[in-house]
Amino acid sequence: MAKSSDCAAPGTAPRARRRLAAAFAAVLCTAGLAAVTVTTSASAVGTKAASSTVAGTAAGTVGNRAAAAATGATIQNDVFWKDTSGNPIYSQGGGVIQVGSTYYWYGAKYNGAVTYYNNPAAGKSGDVSISAITCYSSTDLVHWKFEGNAMTPSDTGGGWVGRIGIMHNPNTGKYVLIAQAGSGLVFGTSSTPNGHFTRAATQSSIGNVTTGMSGDQSIFVDDNGQAYLAFSNKSGRNHLYVAQLRPSDFLQVQPAVNIYNSSAGGREGNIMFKHAGTYYFCSSDLHGWNASHTYCIDSSKVNSGYGAEFVLQGTDADFSHVTQTGLAFAVNGTSGSFVVFGGDRWADFAGNGIGYNQWVPLTFNGTTPTFHSLSQWNVDAAAGTWSVGAGNNYVLNPSFEADRVSTSTMAGWSSTANVANHSGGHTGRWTMQETSTGDIHQNITLPNGTYTLSTWVKSSGGQQSANLYAKNSGGTEKDYAINRSIGGWTQVSITGITVTNGSIQVGVSSNGSSGNWVDADDFSLVKTG
Repeated sequence: MAKSSDCAAPGTAPRARRRLAAAFAAVLCTAGLAAVTVTTSASAVGTKAASSTVAGTAAGTVGNRAAAAATGATIQNDVFWKDTSGNPIYSQGGGVIQVGSTYYWYGAKYNGAVTYYNNPAAGKSGDVSISAITCYSSTDLVHWKFEGNAMTPSDTGGGWVGRIGIMHNPNTGKYVLIAQAGSGLVFGTSSTPNGHFTRAATQSSIGNVTTGMSGDQSIFVDDNGQAYLAFSNKSGRNHLYVAQLRPSDFLQVQPAVNIYNSSAGGREGNIMFKHAGTYYFCSSDLHGWNASHTYCIDSSKVNSGYGAEFVLQGTDADFSHVTQTGLAFAVNGTSGSFVVFGGDRWADFAGNGIGYNQWVPLTFNGTTPTFHSLSQWNVDAAAGTWSVGAGNNYVLNPSFEADRVSTSTMAGWSSTANVANHSGGHTGRWTMQETSTGDIHQNITLPNGTYTLSTWVKSSGGQQSANLYAKNSGGTEKDYAINRSIGGWTQVSITGITVTNGSIQVGVSSNGSSGNWVDADDFSLVKTG
């Protein structure tokens, strides 16, 4: 998150093209990850590529290998999550720590999040005042129990609070919470992970930082138990830093080391994680609350030797599942391990769509991490495995919310002239609109089987032809005609689509005249057999 004065102009960030589908498919065969300790990181590794094929959804092949044994718990993205009592989960800009077999998740409950949950149709909320720093616990990463408020404004000193980290100090035995508060930092301590955290210290500046204080930040804990703050500078945010927490008690951030300077604009939502001896520092574009590519740098040392920045593979087609980098943590089990990437939609402060938290798995091919943009996936936390959910939507950027601004080149889609996003979607801010004659489509790599394709449409009618279609799947092309007057949002579907070659092209095409138009939003492609 950034103040408006820190942000780049909308649409100025470069869009990295993805690698060839074949190269990406090779990555999808690998799922083993090394341990990552407590982190609250955010976004980004980048590679340029020359293919418009959406291979990110081919993560199903990863699921088959990495988590054939996964049972029970299913993470459903693109919805509001609820706790075990049926109440909305309010936890943003936070972090996760594992204690024994239990995960504890801390984050901010913003008053605007409550407003948005109660009335999503009202649109963007600007209320960033905080109600509390919340704490939830889970043993399976799906069913979260509300443990209570870890800190309230009376504990933090009031004002804006965010970018919360959690760690356990081995010397004092205390759990230590750190957060940005006002223009500085506040620290809280508790004897238990689910207890009330008492304010223990504050800090108004960090040594060796160009502007004296952190911008977006998160906590990374190394294998030896030492905690670090990963952050960018407060204003401008193009300087990236790693700073050690005072080892004796973790109640002070020691002078920082400048590990990288971005020449492509500011970076925020900073997170860190570690895999097989390599450290990854990831961030988002400086777009305020908006969705972004995830940008990463890596090194064999925690605070030096970082190489060139790259875009995290799998984050280009829908800008990190329409999120900003928020947190990262490892799931280490009896059969495997992987990293969870927690993307944040920020209570609709940016209008990025339904659901605040979008969690997806990260896997590695050597030292190259891959983001698997899934709407639904199964996790077995005890085994450390995962698989693609039976209800996963294989279309990326299905609601056209990723782009943030008006554009005729929508992320994840290929289109002709006379196609652009348009305000007034079925859900969210945007829909796709074709005028007169045009085509928009997405090429998807996915498991063989039977699928149903759906979308919500409106149409002027009167076109010579206008169709929702599915083709190039090894079977016969299937179409659904929409060249009739459809005045209100109506869902149309094509069932029984057979995929035999591991790929498909889905889209909408129209052949009409001036004044003819088709709107389509909220695409869905789900495996049914």
